[in-house]
Amino acid sequence: MDQDETPYLDALVDLAEREVGRFHIPGHKGGRGADARWRKAVGDLALALDFPAGTEDLDIGPDPLNTPFQQAQRLAAEAWGARRSWFLVNGASGGNHAICMALAHLGEVAIVQRNVHSSVIDGLVLSGLKPRFVAPAVDDDLGIANCMTVEALERALDEDPLPVAVFVVSPTYFGAVADVAALAEAAHARNVPLVVDESWGAHLAFSDELPANALACGADVVLNSVHKLGGSLTQSAILHLGTERIDGRIVDRSVTLVETTSPSALLTASLDAARRHNVVDGHELLSETIASLKGLRRAVVAIDGLDVLDEEIAEAPSVFAWDPLRLSVDVRGTGATGNEIARHLRLQHDIWLELYAENVIVAVFGIGEEVAETGKRLIGGLRDAVEQLSRPVHGERAPFAPPPPWGPTVMTPRAAFLGDQEVVPFSESTGRIAAESLAAYPPGVPNVLPGERLSDETIDFIEDSLAHGGQVRGASDRTLRTVRVVVEE
Repeated sequence: MDQDETPYLDALVDLAEREVGRFHIPGHKGGRGADARWRKAVGDLALALDFPAGTEDLDIGPDPLNTPFQQAQRLAAEAWGARRSWFLVNGASGGNHAICMALAHLGEVAIVQRNVHSSVIDGLVLSGLKPRFVAPAVDDDLGIANCMTVEALERALDEDPLPVAVFVVSPTYFGAVADVAALAEAAHARNVPLVVDESWGAHLAFSDELPANALACGADVVLNSVHKLGGSLTQSAILHLGTERIDGRIVDRSVTLVETTSPSALLTASLDAARRHNVVDGHELLSETIASLKGLRRAVVAIDGLDVLDEEIAEAPSVFAWDPLRLSVDVRGTGATGNEIARHLRLQHDIWLELYAENVIVAVFGIGEEVAETGKRLIGGLRDAVEQLSRPVHGERAPFAPPPPWGPTVMTPRAAFLGDQEVVPFSESTGRIAAESLAAYPPGVPNVLPGERLSDETIDFIEDSLAHGGQVRGASDRTLRTVRVVVEE
């Protein structure tokens, strides 16, 4: 297949340029009926491309397996090395929901890395799968949760020899890449599929300067959140099937079950274009980005009180390699918090970061980004923030980024989420079984799962996160003054 082609994008543009008579939804009719401010903001061409699902010569036609939409998905499968790929317009979250629904056809128990994204937990609620959680290895020096080790996986497989799958995360938010090949070998020795949430690694397939992507390492199912670092629009992602251990027809049914019946043509087209961009231009652009980031890290370290988390992360036993397309800055030496520095950058320099917490700030860089230019602005803002906010540091530095504490699991996520519940003050919920997820966001790793018993340590951790400007996803009470818990007899 010609990876320089963009069949879906080309067909969509062709339809818009033909100025077809639009006697169908959406009601703005290609922009003619749209609000004037909205038209000015996004442009007439973007609105003209907003065609609905079920459009002839776009995603349906006389040959349903060879429409521009299907051609684009096949190109994506070839580009990432999959047997089959599905475009997702509900982000990787929708992919996690679909995977869980597909796996529920095969059995009841899944082995799940405990620091998975909250959407996996939502998928467990929807599917009814019973998780057996495996804690990731923790870096004793830096205090961050890294990857699942092969030894931990083998112990879990010994205790639950017939799980439907193993869920792992690679890369992590800080760029730790797991030994996916070894994890796949351990799972496949028991004929168990390996599912890899590679949301932060869609770019790995397109540069030999980066760790190998999960599909190349033998993973059975892989999620790529292409919008994160791959250049597509927010909310677009791709689900890949790598092997025959899971029936593609069941995955297809499950994707259909959880996806909208009105997918955005703009999101789909952005995936088609991002695939081409990564395949055709990715190697050169990623090489430039990686080289520029080395210089940017040196500039950060030169600022008094700042340090970076780089390839040293790969020295941890659970980490196989490191993905450099993020800049993690250790701010402990400044005496200021990451929250304070991020606020200063935002208010004084209009610089917005991907993540910030008490001891760290994280900036991410995408394919084709002009790091020399954007990095110069970031360095200027950091110098000013450190100059304005630094204060003496007394005693030993705090752990880099303490992993979230996890309580004991006493019910399945689905049983807790759907069971009898009551609302109690969050500060008085110690000992109760949570009926909802609580995840500091970003990175979206759940601190509390439905079915876990709340502890003082957990409550203190979340309250401290909120006090420092963090956000918590999943709670029905957005202020988190209250929390839903299971009614126990």
